[in-house]
Amino acid sequence: MTLGFVIGESKPTLVTAQTSRSLPIGEYVIIDSQDGKIVGLAEKSVVSSAALGDIKNYDEALESIEVAELNKRDKSYTASIRILGFLESLQKGKAILPAVPPIPGTQVIKATKEDLGQIFGPENNEWIKIGNLLRNSEIDSLINLNKIVSRHVGILAMTGMGKSNLVTLLAMQIAKLDGTVIIFDYHNDYSDLNIPKINVIDAKINPRLLEADTLSDVLEIRESADVQQRILRLAFTPEIKESANFWEALDEQVQYIGANPERKEDRHSADRVQDKIDDARNRASEILDPDMTNPVGLIKEGRLNILNVSEFTDKQANVAISYYLQELLADRKAAVNAKSAKSKLKRNYRFNTPIFVIIEEAHVFIPKNEDAKAKYWAGKIAREGRKFGLGLGIVSQRPRDIDANVLSQMGSLAVMKIVQEDDQRQIASAAESISREFISQLTSLNIGDSVLVGQWVNLPAIVHIDEVKGKTIGSDQNAVGEWAVAKKIDDAGTKSSQDLVQKDLLMD
Repeated sequence: MTLGFVIGESKPTLVTAQTSRSLPIGEYVIIDSQDGKIVGLAEKSVVSSAALGDIKNYDEALESIEVAELNKRDKSYTASIRILGFLESLQKGKAILPAVPPIPGTQVIKATKEDLGQIFGPENNEWIKIGNLLRNSEIDSLINLNKIVSRHVGILAMTGMGKSNLVTLLAMQIAKLDGTVIIFDYHNDYSDLNIPKINVIDAKINPRLLEADTLSDVLEIRESADVQQRILRLAFTPEIKESANFWEALDEQVQYIGANPERKEDRHSADRVQDKIDDARNRASEILDPDMTNPVGLIKEGRLNILNVSEFTDKQANVAISYYLQELLADRKAAVNAKSAKSKLKRNYRFNTPIFVIIEEAHVFIPKNEDAKAKYWAGKIAREGRKFGLGLGIVSQRPRDIDANVLSQMGSLAVMKIVQEDDQRQIASAAESISREFISQLTSLNIGDSVLVGQWVNLPAIVHIDEVKGKTIGSDQNAVGEWAVAKKIDDAGTKSSQDLVQKDLLMD
């Protein structure tokens, strides 16, 4: 089906087309050039009217509308089309751009299912379906799971646009293949998922396994409290770490240091450290457990593991996530080195196969212009994880606040509705394959729609993501419904009390 023709100045990467209808942003077309069929993507679409182009007032608009309706040539449909490569090479998984731009007058035709099916739905067990092309809904959209683990992925969108749904879909698909997935669940969104192969863990920290500066973060000792930091560092000795009663031993050691007659000024600071230890023992006993074995041992291979960190403060969650990331990277290094016989140091390892780790609210743990332990280890995994089978997924509604170095390491991106210009600029910097024109369309996406770019797809695509059936996650609270239920309960209780009073009066 002929849609139009190439017009004006033509480039090997971009052409302008005059078409018979308005092309939706994200629609694929075929440019039938003399060197072969070329796949193009509509990035910008403009409709203009000769009669209505320079209107000064309402009456003139009415008259011009009548003229426009009588003139079949009045409307002009112009599209900017990004050239993605020759069709034949793309169907084989390779993007080869034309050396010579299409000649003006070249025919632009509608892309068919036969043209695009193999590009977006390769028949290979590495590829799994996550939705359908938004503008070509009969065509399935598949992504390459191997590229997620080896090259990482970022999932970016405003709140309520479908990030959690996509995370769940990816995690379920990997678990079906007996893969290991770990989600750091910051808002307890995933614990109630009714899916097979799920292992829900309340994340914990064993304080014995930490360094002194990390323990100070867990105890919420301010960075500026130098004396308190020094006292904790002196008290947190190897002997204390191995003591039978950890908290008591640490408390006594802090008290002993504070009682030093040569440093009477330390007494007050030691008292404050003891207060912090007491708070940790009582208020945070559910998440700080010096008697548990290594927390990583609770993660099960071949399962979807939900690590609930919703009970942690931001600092404690940062410490917990950094600890898990550090241990997981060390474990995968040991496993890979053992298999290749490169390591002379034989370390026990738990995970024989690759792992995919997902960090929700990534802007909290991988912040721009701030030091954070989780950020350090996430960055290290982003740089080194592919060599050891440790993939990283970061999820956020505030891309502008994520460390640019880590975000740029995400080999693939799923970008949903984004309105803030700062967020759009950050995404543009991280994803060279998305043009400014394409990014400007992110504001018009609906819930569940996503732009997929990077190594997990053969071509950039606008996709409608399949909805995971079952529990609704990450959804808004139904305040009106809950108020109505509460009112019914309250009214029923009031009526019951009135009936009892009436009964007592009758009996009297």
